Amino acid sequence: MKLSKIFKDYRPQPLFLKDRYAVVLLLVQKGEEVYLLFEKRASNLRNQPGEISFPGGAIEKGESPREAAIRETMEELQIGKDHLEILGEMDYLIRRDGSTIRAFVGKLQNIDFEEIEPSLAEVESIFAVPLTYFLRQEPKVYKLDAKIQPEEGFPYEDVPGGRDYPWSKIQEAVYFYYWQDQIIWGLTAKLTYAFVQILKNHQGSL
Repeated sequence: MKLSKIFKDYRPQPLFLKDRYAVVLLLVQKGEEVYLLFEKRASNLRNQPGEISFPGGAIEKGESPREAAIRETMEELQIGKDHLEILGEMDYLIRRDGSTIRAFVGKLQNIDFEEIEPSLAEVESIFAVPLTYFLRQEPKVYKLDAKIQPEEGFPYEDVPGGRDYPWSKIQEAVYFYYWQDQIIWGLTAKLTYAFVQILKNHQGSL
């Protein structure tokens, strides 16, 4: 086995990667104002029913993250490919469970926001928030402490210190934005915040 051949063109990725997802932060032009589009997930969905999210979903086998983001957005918003322009990709999330969320920035084109009729099987409703709101409004941030609890039968005798081993503390920041009667929180708020920070860091070139 030639290790040099294996690693020469090897593309690194997160270890023990599980599920992969892709979303689109979709910009909407309404008059002179730019908005960010959000979905309220259908109440009958198994995962996060009724919560606020971006268009997107699981990356299927053989699909690139970009292809998945486009496909899922088209399916959920019931729009054609000519109505969606992907501007590029921003930073992505690696979750504690080993899954990743790739995030793309796009814009709606050749269709009015009010004309969109999303798939009710997946989306209860859509709404748009002025981008200026996020540029001016800092999110509320709360800390979430997670406790490491080894499963039954964990071999403490094989670990230095046994049951007193000093496990690393896990703390996660949970973000909240409050827009009218909508609560944007969790991963959606975290991606929104990251997107806004990129914009703020490049304000001179906007």
